[in-house]
Amino acid sequence: MLSAVTHVPSPALQDCELTFVESERIDYEQAVLQHRNYCKMLERCGVRVIILEENSVLPDSVFVEDPVIVFDEVAVLTSMGVESRRKERATLKEFFSRHRRVEEINLPARIEGGDVLKIGKRVFVGESPRTNIAGIRALEHIIAGYGYSVTPVKVSGCLHLKTGCTALDESTIIINPAWVDSSAFAEFKHINTLPGEPFGANVLRLSGNGCDTLCMNEAFPQTIDLVGSGGYSLVTTDISEFVKAEAGLTCMSVPFLAV
Repeated sequence: MLSAVTHVPSPALQDCELTFVESERIDYEQAVLQHRNYCKMLERCGVRVIILEENSVLPDSVFVEDPVIVFDEVAVLTSMGVESRRKERATLKEFFSRHRRVEEINLPARIEGGDVLKIGKRVFVGESPRTNIAGIRALEHIIAGYGYSVTPVKVSGCLHLKTGCTALDESTIIINPAWVDSSAFAEFKHINTLPGEPFGANVLRLSGNGCDTLCMNEAFPQTIDLVGSGGYSLVTTDISEFVKAEAGLTCMSVPFLAV
């Protein structure tokens, strides 16, 4: 069954690593409501949602994608690009050890899940402020034996690769070429972000067990229209409070096929 791990927003969310200027302070009550609606959206897509709360004292814990990268064969615990987030991974290790073999990447290799874009057996990893070449090579060492290829991608101007590029299907990406080196995706059809919606490239694709749906942020209506014109099945939700921390839809869940 297609499942997804999420984590409740921490009451300390305002202190997360990338909150913006004072005028953009996160409204915690609104964030809790938006997270609840996000989980309901996943459920409407046929996903079994697991909501964790063990890391509630940690400000960034709602961004559950970063501490772990989950493949069909293995779950990889990441080393995280900032020290304040490294306590998050113990909870993910405990959970995924019940579903997958678990491997770990440790310092000085640095990598976060937000930099890892999986398209079939091809894995694109952003060389970003949070992920270094050593982290990319460490991931490659773990997953190459399962038939995955790993391609580093230069990222500048945004926090993670998936802030600026995600997959719409197995042959199409949506990308902000000002932030992500598009040459790494030469074999794919490109849909570029629109000038007024540079963060619109973050799309959550839910695929597996008969589900193939794109989840999109209501903050980017022109991008929704653009992607929708391609005939994709779309659902939308509002995550405006999390966008204040440069978060996207992919940040807030870890989809996986339960085995």
